[in-house]
Order: sequence, then C-alpha cells, then structure tokens
Amino acid sequence: MPVRILLAKPGLDVHDRGIRVIARACREAGMEVVYLGVGLMTVRDCIRVALEEDVDLVGLSIMTGDPGQICAEALAELKRQGAAGVPLFVGGVIRRDQQEALKDLGVAAVFTAGAALQEITDAIQGLATPGKESIA
Repeated sequence: MPVRILLAKPGLDVHDRGIRVIARACREAGMEVVYLGVGLMTVRDCIRVALEEDVDLVGLSIMTGDPGQICAEALAELKRQGAAGVPLFVGGVIRRDQQEALKDLGVAAVFTAGAALQEITDAIQGLATPGKESIA
C-alpha cells in the first residue's frame, strides 16, 4: 500500500509554490497525496481532515507565523484526537535556531528551502516505516 500523506498550509499563508512542488514529487515517488491548497484553514481543520482521510503522515508548510506555536498546536490536536502516533513534518521558512526546538517538541522532520526533493521524499517514506527513528 502506498504511503498516504496530507500536505497543508494552515492560516493566512498563500505562498504555495513550494508545497505544490513537494506534492508533485511525492506523487511521482508513488505516494498518495491529499493537498488542501491555500485558504483560511486552521491547524485544527488540517488535523481533522488528516484523520478523516486516514493519512500516514501530516506535512505542514510554514512560510509565515510562529513554527513553534503551529507545530505545538498540531501535535496537541493529533494527541487530542487519539492520533499522537501520526508523524508531523514541516517545511518552509524555518530559522536554524527553531529547527532543533521543533524536533524537541516532537516534529519528525524539518525541511527548509533548498532541500533536495529526493531527500525529502526518501525521508517521508522512511517516516512511514514502522520503527523508523525521527529524522531531520
């Protein structure tokens, strides 16, 4: 069964070029991608849809806002919904000094601008493998 992921951009962020490239790369790598597009979705909405769609992983693109707050909210909502085991990965404009804090919070992977598409798709596939460690 292919890996099934949700990709979303919570909040007011409309910079969607990067996430569309990632969605295409993941589809080309054989994954099923649920892409929510841009809009006014809250983090809670994104997690609700992820659970409705029964995805293996959740990926959020963060170009504006506080990544720590957004990720903490997403992880808390996954836990609240009984899906704490669903890995969360993020990408976008995330400062170096924020990346380690996000991993400490429980984010499985952080991808920033310039990451190779093959690196990203391999990492996502790895996160979907049971028993696989969290990666950066």
